[in-house]
Amino acid sequence: MKISDRFFTSASERGACIEKERKVYEFLESNNIPFAGLTHDEAATIALCEEIEQKLGAEICKNLFLCNAQKTAFYLLIMPGRKVFKTKFLSKQIGSARLSFADAEHMEKFLNVTPGSVSALGLLFDTERQVRFLIDNDLLTQETIGFHPCINTSTVKIRLSDLSERFLPALDVEPTFVELPTEF
Repeated sequence: MKISDRFFTSASERGACIEKERKVYEFLESNNIPFAGLTHDEAATIALCEEIEQKLGAEICKNLFLCNAQKTAFYLLIMPGRKVFKTKFLSKQIGSARLSFADAEHMEKFLNVTPGSVSALGLLFDTERQVRFLIDNDLLTQETIGFHPCINTSTVKIRLSDLSERFLPALDVEPTFVELPTEF
């Protein structure tokens, strides 16, 4: 995988990029949320992200876009990238039976992302607040965390405290903290 050797810390340093990616950087900047990012070849899986993590100096979390069976309730879960996800442990905690992965159409509609690019930063585009944001408590031990800026050819790291104290409040998003087991 080809990964840039140069970090960028602003939209202008990033240079040419697609509109939704630029909007993410501009939102971070306008809310005084420092970030550092790298460009790279497409990274659609956690396995491909390991090399990026080493260069970035932050764990890239797993971002899962989920829905109930009726497709009337949507959830964005962030959790450690190497942790295995089992719906039964989450369903009970959030009071939603029969969770499954949401389809690409709903990803685009609510978060302005495509499969492989799901990111907590996509909450910026959920202007009607249709997506409930879930955070696995195991992430709370991280100082910084990596996300794709709604496109999987770049990755940025931000402080977890900035996510919870600046990013989410600026969007008026209240996270739900969940406890997902490491072992089953």
